[in-house]
Order: sequence, then structure tokens, then C-alpha cells
Amino acid sequence: MALFDIRFRENLQSKAALLDKITNFIVKRKGKQIRPLFLLLTAKMLGEINDKTYEAASLIEILHTATLVHDDVVDDANERRGHFSINALWKNKIAVLVGDYFLSKVLLLSIEKDNVDILKIVARAVQEMSEGELLQLEKARRMDITEELYFEVIRQKTASLIACVCEASAKSVGRDDMLDKMRLFGEYIGIAFQIKDDIFDYGMPDDIGKPTGNDIRERKMTLPLIYVLNNGPKEVRQELINIVKNHNENSAKVKRAIALVIEHGGIQFAHGKMMEYKNKALELIQDIPDSIAKKSVIGLVDYTTERLK
Repeated sequence: MALFDIRFRENLQSKAALLDKITNFIVKRKGKQIRPLFLLLTAKMLGEINDKTYEAASLIEILHTATLVHDDVVDDANERRGHFSINALWKNKIAVLVGDYFLSKVLLLSIEKDNVDILKIVARAVQEMSEGELLQLEKARRMDITEELYFEVIRQKTASLIACVCEASAKSVGRDDMLDKMRLFGEYIGIAFQIKDDIFDYGMPDDIGKPTGNDIRERKMTLPLIYVLNNGPKEVRQELINIVKNHNENSAKVKRAIALVIEHGGIQFAHGKMMEYKNKALELIQDIPDSIAKKSVIGLVDYTTERLK
């Protein structure tokens, strides 16, 4: 990871002073770096980490950074991980251009390093993420989203990038025989990761974290809410729809919605689904020979469902 950080910074260097300043701001505030961790560990599990592995990790992390910058503009968000967002500090126009610059870097680095095979995997992820985001926006005003549609949205919007990570790791170590399996492995992990995020909005057991209700305020159709809207008593469904549609800015009403979702089994159902996808992911790597890297990959998968934030 230390070597990855060096290469990642080098790949983002620019002749424009403002770009360097913004890039430095982003790098200093990077989060858990789950994606490069998954890429390096899965590559090590399948073969030997090499230059192409580091280049793939950099490409995908640059892409991920670009999507975060653009997402903050789309969502008009002023914060990212407790810090000001790029658009809050430098306004939307500069934020969009910075995101575009990162995307151009993905293209250029792929061509310069002769990694067109990795670029093909990354480009598919960009397409899926864009389609998922548009599908979510299209359905956002409706309150009759099915469980099936929810999984299609998060498969494209969130899971496609982790699927890309795991597929690229196999490609980087010459394991073309594992491309499909690793892509599916990453997809299942990504779905479990997103469901965990959904659960966070309703708080954690033992008062580890207080519920935020942000998803309800933003009218996001998350799995716990969808479950109760599809399976709860009629009067509960009607009350939830009324709160989300008409009272999503009212803190007391949002708190009431959280209580209803918890009371009628939304969290319990979502947790079960999350564990189901985690177990499906682990089943896919059962036949891979045991190693320190594989043990670490399993530990990272466990972390996606056990993390406290």
C-alpha cells in the first residue's frame, strides 16, 4: 500500500498548480482505500503482484476519485468524509473539470502503459455506474421500487466498481481463467458493502452509532425501507410513504420512520441479505489454495459486513 500511494501520487502530477493543489487536498483526505486493498490482495491470492497490478490499482482509484468529485457536484454535497468537498471549496465548474482531468488520466495512463486490456474492464465499470446512477434518479420519485430493481441499481452503481477491481486483479497477474469468477466475487462483495451502508442509516446495535436518517431525508429507497414498504401492514406502508414524500425534512417524522422500519423487520431482513451475498462471495474462492493473502482477503470481506462506520 505504501508503494501504491507513491505511484498513485506520481500518476496524478500535473503542470497546472491549481490541479496539483486540489489533488494534494484529495490524497491527504483519502478514506479506507478498500479498492486498492482488494486489488492487491486478490492479485497476491491468485499470483504475484507486479507493475501491471500497481498500474491497475492506480487506474481504478483515479477513476473512483473522479466519480466521487462528480457525485458531490450532482448531489450538491458540501462535505465528503467530514471534510469540505471540492465543489464546496472551489465551486462546481472547477470540480467538474477536476473530475474530467482524472478521467482523462485513466485513458492516458492506460495507453501509455499499454494496459488497454485493463482499460476495457474499467470502461465497462464506468458505463455500469452511470447507468445505475441514472436508473436510481429515474425511479427516485416512485415509492414502489421492488427488491429486484433495488439490487439492479446497486449492482450497477456500487458493486460494478469492486467487480472491476477483482477482475482487473486477475488480469494483472495473467489469470484469465479467473476473470469471470473474480468479477462475480467483487460484485457480491459490493452488494454486501452497499447493504451495510443502508443499515448504518438506521443506527447500529448497542448504541455504537446513532441513526442519521439521511437516506430518508434524501428519499433514497434503501433495502430496509423497501422491505417494509413491500411487506409491512397497510397502515405502516401508508405512514412511511407519507413521511418520505411529504415530511422528510421533519426530524421527528424521520425518527418515526426509522422506528417503523426497525420494528417491522427491515434491518433484520437487510442484514440477512447482506450475509447471504457475503457467503456467496466466499464460496467462490473456496477452491483457491490457502495462503496468507487468501486469509487477508477473507478478513477484508468480513470487514465489509462487520465495520462500524
